Amino acid sequence: MRTIRIFLIIWATFLPVWCLAQNGYPSVSPTATYLNDEGVETESTDVINGQAPLTVTFRANPSDIEGHNPSYEWHFRMEGEATDMAVRYEEDTEYTFTTAGATRVTLFFKPDAGEAALDSVVFTVTVSESKLIFPNAFSPNGDEYNPIFKAKEYQSIVEFHAYIFNRWGQKLYDWTDPAGGWDGTYNGKDVKEGVYFLLCKAKGADGREYNIKKDVNLLRGYMETTSDN
Repeated sequence: MRTIRIFLIIWATFLPVWCLAQNGYPSVSPTATYLNDEGVETESTDVINGQAPLTVTFRANPSDIEGHNPSYEWHFRMEGEATDMAVRYEEDTEYTFTTAGATRVTLFFKPDAGEAALDSVVFTVTVSESKLIFPNAFSPNGDEYNPIFKAKEYQSIVEFHAYIFNRWGQKLYDWTDPAGGWDGTYNGKDVKEGVYFLLCKAKGADGREYNIKKDVNLLRGYMETTSDN
């Protein structure tokens, strides 16, 4: 009887350890997916760099959670700040970063209620400072060079509205996507070669406000040439 009792004690002691060894202990392997500046889907486990608005999908990728009731906390905090700017409680979450600078994203994972949270992988998401530059001219003349008047450089622009006016102040076109632009037409017809006027109001992720006013030279007779020499 004593032998049986000792065996049961040993079995009760080592059974949980044996089960963990057989089934594994709940864990996470977080990853983040986003489109880089070239528009290519990219996956990271630590560092993310891009321009605003930067949308990132975070996945916990839990394993060995069968029979458990796990919980997740995603904490988003700008570096240098004392408080979180957001907390999410789902297994996978999506967040759009619109402020320039570095943000630390930390996942706290609990295998079961009442257990201590595991401090998981910390992501660092860095959003670039803003930039917005327009050219002085374009040539919608049927060749492949400069057919659209649009920003030649932009990054981390979170608000944008551009307008094209003629010399009499008549609005010919407007657009709200910094990737868009004007093709040199009005009501479906080509406008004359000449000087037009751009007004653009925009805001960067770093808080910089843009109020751009400049002449736009529409050159229909200009042809881009290349040389083999």
